Amino acid sequence: MITNLQFLDWMLVSVSLFNAIVLLWLGLTIVLNAERRTWGLWLVDAGLLLGSLFFVSHTIIIGHEMTIFGSHDLEGWWQIGWFPVILAPYVWYVLILWYTGFWEKSHTRLRRRHWLGAILASSYALSLLILMIVAHPLPTYLQLTVLRFSNTTTIAGYPMMFVLYPPFAVLCILLPLDALRHPEPSQRLMGDLARQRARPWLVAASAAMLIVTLLLTAFMVWVAFRSRTRLPRISISEIAGLSVNQLVAVFDLLLECLICGAILLLGQSIVSYEIFTGKVLPRRGFFRQWRSTILLAGVISGTVGYMLYWQPLPVFSLVVLTTVMIAMYALFGWRTFQHRETYVARLRPFVSSQRMVNALTHTENDSGVRAWVLFQAICQDVLGSERAFLIPLGALSPLAGPPLAYPRRETLPDLRQLAGLFPSPQAKIVMLDPAQYSGLAWAVPLCNERGVIGALLLGPRLERGLYTEEEIEIARASAERILDMLAGEQIARRLVEIQRRRFSETRVIDLRTRRALHDDILPALHLAALKLSGPSRTDPAVKDVIQVLIETHQKISDLIHTPAGGAAIPAAGDDLAAALREMVQQDYSAAFNAIHWQANGDLPALDPLVMEVVIGAVREAVRNAALHGRGEQSGRSLNLWITIQHADRLCIGVRDDGVGMAYRAAAPHDLPSGSGGGLTLHSTMLAIIGGELVVESPLEGGTRVEIRVGGEGY
Repeated sequence: MITNLQFLDWMLVSVSLFNAIVLLWLGLTIVLNAERRTWGLWLVDAGLLLGSLFFVSHTIIIGHEMTIFGSHDLEGWWQIGWFPVILAPYVWYVLILWYTGFWEKSHTRLRRRHWLGAILASSYALSLLILMIVAHPLPTYLQLTVLRFSNTTTIAGYPMMFVLYPPFAVLCILLPLDALRHPEPSQRLMGDLARQRARPWLVAASAAMLIVTLLLTAFMVWVAFRSRTRLPRISISEIAGLSVNQLVAVFDLLLECLICGAILLLGQSIVSYEIFTGKVLPRRGFFRQWRSTILLAGVISGTVGYMLYWQPLPVFSLVVLTTVMIAMYALFGWRTFQHRETYVARLRPFVSSQRMVNALTHTENDSGVRAWVLFQAICQDVLGSERAFLIPLGALSPLAGPPLAYPRRETLPDLRQLAGLFPSPQAKIVMLDPAQYSGLAWAVPLCNERGVIGALLLGPRLERGLYTEEEIEIARASAERILDMLAGEQIARRLVEIQRRRFSETRVIDLRTRRALHDDILPALHLAALKLSGPSRTDPAVKDVIQVLIETHQKISDLIHTPAGGAAIPAAGDDLAAALREMVQQDYSAAFNAIHWQANGDLPALDPLVMEVVIGAVREAVRNAALHGRGEQSGRSLNLWITIQHADRLCIGVRDDGVGMAYRAAAPHDLPSGSGGGLTLHSTMLAIIGGELVVESPLEGGTRVEIRVGGEGY
């Protein structure tokens, strides 16, 4: 054991292994998630991996001390561990220079302030590495434990590394603090804001590393001083007993904890603002992974520390570690599903049916209200924005209606320069000048295959944080859906109005034609036939002309008495039962032997479009019964029953006692049977307004058509 204090020994291993795991995760995650793998990014990754290597060697050294192997085989790990110790301050300095824009431009204030410091630090680091390779600037691990530095390159009797390293480390920590105070403007979107938000974290990390450097320097000075005293050459534990050994262990643990704090501060700045990956926006999933990694590293390092101290049987250690890993995996899986359910709940208003065509039966104001409710869900539940605007642009501008504002009564800013704000539809987000856009800070382009169709303007978040990449993507997709919904409703509404107008015009033309044929053409043909039938009845040619006139008169008469297939469009508030009676009596009274009516319940006042669809479906059912109910038996009796009921929904039944659809299906192909396309068309129209059409025809004959409309259909 190191100190024979259970908690202290366990903490030494746990914190060291925790640092190694977190640094390794940060290094691998940054390089795998980077937008562009530049040399600066590789430098960041190398620094993090070097730090992980140091703590791996540190953990192995402590672990050996806590086992039966002793320290005689640790010399290799002792020497390897010093390479990341030497490089870590230098890499930190170069990293901060790259992050603050030192290499982005040739002539900058930051370059003038730090070019000499960069050359000095680089020369210093190279010199120390060369000394580590060609000389022996460090005592061996065994020599350090007994404070004997023979065969070690020294300066004035002190180990060379103990003399040269402290000034180098302090220099490489102080210079980054100055660079963080004077950064250059960033070349990427949101870079300056990310630097501003991340700077306190990086400054705190540098301060923690500076404290570590000063404490490490004090330890080196103390060791060097102890080695120059004239005390007998015995180990530290023999000089002061276990208390000194425990004091050194506490000092080591203090350094580990300070470095752990610096690592957590650095990781927080990386995952919160994506300062090294090059992403335009931070990702919420990245931050969740960071928290999960901290939890996993804490549990694993604590478990391994327990195993090293108490040294149970290997099979017991393996079982415990495996159980811990499975438990952590199950926990992460559960959290993943929880986040998924949260996102699904947020997206449910947008991925569920918006009843777009159903909205055609309502006013445009209703569509605007529903769109604003969805927009409010984006701003309030997904983004957490103080204020926002959804602006239609381009081809959708005249279709999608006026802009949407959150809160609803917010005053729209001046948008005259908004059209040229998005030079590329691929831009995820564009920064705005709050002074020019009434406090709005961000603009998200909304696009389709034709280009930009709108803009989502966002103010700051309520908690003053940054929008994440996931939030912006969700908001973009949802806002585009709102614009498409509004434009689609408007287009469909206009098409319906055009269709209704054409239907009315066709109906008027049909009625005028019938009236002209009945009032003008038929009397003229009849009169002509009467005049010809008098003096020239025996003339064969005249007889042929009279026959042609009679046949033409009969055809026109049959055409006039054929059901028109249309009715006037009812107005809002018309009585449905009365409208159906008028339609059936006007067009089909002569087609049936008897028509029976039954109406139960108070019928609702339908929207004109809904009433038109319902009357059209009933007309098609009655028309089919009139045309096909008798089959080939022209003298067959044919009766019709029409029932109208209303409880939870409106149900209209049309039943006849004709030959039925089974007979029609088995009939010869030359029978005048319909194709069934009429009922299919009306079934589709009923589905659009939330209704349905059901056809039943038993084998014994007869056909029943039931039309149902309910819910939001009226």
